[in-house]
Amino acid sequence: MIIHALTRDKGRYAGLVRGGAGRRLRGVLQPGNEVDLSWRGRLAEQLGTFTVEARKAHASNLFDAPIALAASSSALALLDIALPEREPHPALYDASLLLLNSMEQNNDVWPTLFVKWELGLLGEIGYGLDLNSCAATGSTEDLVYVSPKSGKAVSKTAGQPYHDRLLHLPVFLRSRSVDLTLSVAAQKSEILKGLTLTGYFIEKAILEHRPNVHLAARERFLTILEKSFFGPE
Repeated sequence: MIIHALTRDKGRYAGLVRGGAGRRLRGVLQPGNEVDLSWRGRLAEQLGTFTVEARKAHASNLFDAPIALAASSSALALLDIALPEREPHPALYDASLLLLNSMEQNNDVWPTLFVKWELGLLGEIGYGLDLNSCAATGSTEDLVYVSPKSGKAVSKTAGQPYHDRLLHLPVFLRSRSVDLTLSVAAQKSEILKGLTLTGYFIEKAILEHRPNVHLAARERFLTILEKSFFGPE
């Protein structure tokens, strides 16, 4: 079996696992599992082979949490699609483990964390958004929009004439604290708007260079999440 692994110090790495489809390793080599790897190859540029030892079975811990399982599949697919091979991204590796661990706890925090994780992914591949000040005025107050062209925040006053052409900046990305005045439904709506924001720039970043790639896992996650929030239409 050929696997792709995200490593902390070596980046996304591919290798052949002998016997990977066998009974002993079948459960270990599941998407999202944390493993110890040793790589060998005659030349550095070759595919090489991995020896694998299990460390933590994230995948099985999500079997009873279908929304989180769909989210983890989306995150893993994005890592595999967006990251160049053998380019280290230690901060993204740490953030990905944090995201998986949060999903396993099955709490209400991980969806907002997922949006922030996608923002981090965009930053790692050179498409980071600037949400700290208004692109038009430089103000740091009342930031409610994001420009789809520049990826910069826009204040309510400056963006009002163009509001139908701007992206929504969710409340939880405007402040470090959670806005407890929002209703549960409003908080869920803000999460979906956050995923719309990151999704716009993810598609722009990835499809610009790989037009034949389809982000199917992310679309499935969004469908499942929206139905869980508000039910089928």
